Amino acid sequence: MKLDVNVLSHLSKDDFRVLTAVEMGMRNHEIVPSELIIRIAALKHGGTYKVLRNLLKHKLVHHDSSKYDGFRLTYLGYDFLAIKTLLNRGVVSAVGRQIGVGKESDIFEVANEDGTIFAMKLHRLGRTSFRAVKSKRDYLRHRNSFSWLYLSRLAAIKEFAFMKALEEHGFPVPHAVDCNRHCVVMSLVQGYPLVQVKQLQNPETIFETIIGLIVRLAEHGLIHCDFNEFNIMIDDDEVITVIDFPQMVSVSHHNAQMYFDRDVECIFKFFRKRFNLSFQEQTTESESEGSDADSDEIGWPCFSSITKVAGFLDKELAASGFTRKDQEDIEKLTEVDCKKDNLDSDDEETSDGYICDATEDSNIKQLDSMSLVDQDEQSGACDEKSNAERNQGDAEAGQSNGIMTQVASDEEEDEETKHRDEPELAKRLNRQRRRAIAAAHGGGKRFSARNSYKDKGGRSSHSSKIQKQLSIW
Repeated sequence: MKLDVNVLSHLSKDDFRVLTAVEMGMRNHEIVPSELIIRIAALKHGGTYKVLRNLLKHKLVHHDSSKYDGFRLTYLGYDFLAIKTLLNRGVVSAVGRQIGVGKESDIFEVANEDGTIFAMKLHRLGRTSFRAVKSKRDYLRHRNSFSWLYLSRLAAIKEFAFMKALEEHGFPVPHAVDCNRHCVVMSLVQGYPLVQVKQLQNPETIFETIIGLIVRLAEHGLIHCDFNEFNIMIDDDEVITVIDFPQMVSVSHHNAQMYFDRDVECIFKFFRKRFNLSFQEQTTESESEGSDADSDEIGWPCFSSITKVAGFLDKELAASGFTRKDQEDIEKLTEVDCKKDNLDSDDEETSDGYICDATEDSNIKQLDSMSLVDQDEQSGACDEKSNAERNQGDAEAGQSNGIMTQVASDEEEDEETKHRDEPELAKRLNRQRRRAIAAAHGGGKRFSARNSYKDKGGRSSHSSKIQKQLSIW
């Protein structure tokens, strides 16, 4: 989507108020309902729908009525909110031409009131060419739902933090000026991407400098993860500047070695193809450890041999793959290792004591096994006694059950003889038997509906009464 800054001069305070209301509503809604926008904006004289129509005309919001009537922000509307905030801060006073387009960002030239030119990077995650951010980066962490605008904001915050920290530690990176929403303002690098350079005066020196930067980043606890010819700027004096940092991870990441080797491989391939530098093939870590001379000839840095010598930027910046829990676990492990080393030294001095302990343990195990045998014999005898008692109890219970059944049958016969003399009781018994037989066959109610025998007025008719009597008989 093309950024037309001229529209910015035609927007009023009410327009930005409604845009901000839509942004606030998108914290809890993918599509913000119109009623919620009206309540959040709270315009004095009303007219929110009129403002929304104006924003729709400039494509700053998107209307969606599939489930309910609502609106959501577009990247252009998010750009205008960020640029307006930077204008109010005095960081930016003019926006110039577009100088770069990436898979997840657009870069523009901007200027402040003094005429100093900066570079403004607008993150645009969610493009068709780059939509696997959720699976490849841990911006969301424990969240399941996400918005592309929110992801772009997180990427901008991470890049700004990495850029500030690396500049403080002397890395050749652009100067970070300010950050708002998904927008990062930085100093403009006077140079060209390395991919556009066809010739170099000292390609070997530049190659060693770039590989040294990768190793130095790892020594500070960080891996770039996208260190290639597109993210390396070089000027006329062949000075190197590294850009693009939102995807950086810690050396404690579970895929840190893979990312490190990939960055190194990208540089080797580029200089081999573009500047015809000859390198020997990469060897495995075991071979490189076995022969130091071969590793010196190859010049391929080994990830396992790199140690943190200066600072812990991954811990300070909470880089991906490094958490406080990991740091606590590492400290616990180091403490346990130190204790084990001390114990091992003590064990060498007093080894006889451990032999005595082992003999005592064996004696204790033998005593336990003997006691278990005695317990098994006793339990077997108890089981035989209990089985005999159970058999006797079952026989007595069977005899008592037989006696009870005989008594019950005698009582039933007596009741039947009594009921034979009384005709009314015999009729009742016959009715109960019929009902039981009907219930057993599933014929509880013979009517099709619950209210089929009722009149409209709710009173039972004469025919319904007859049907009830027939059902009883």
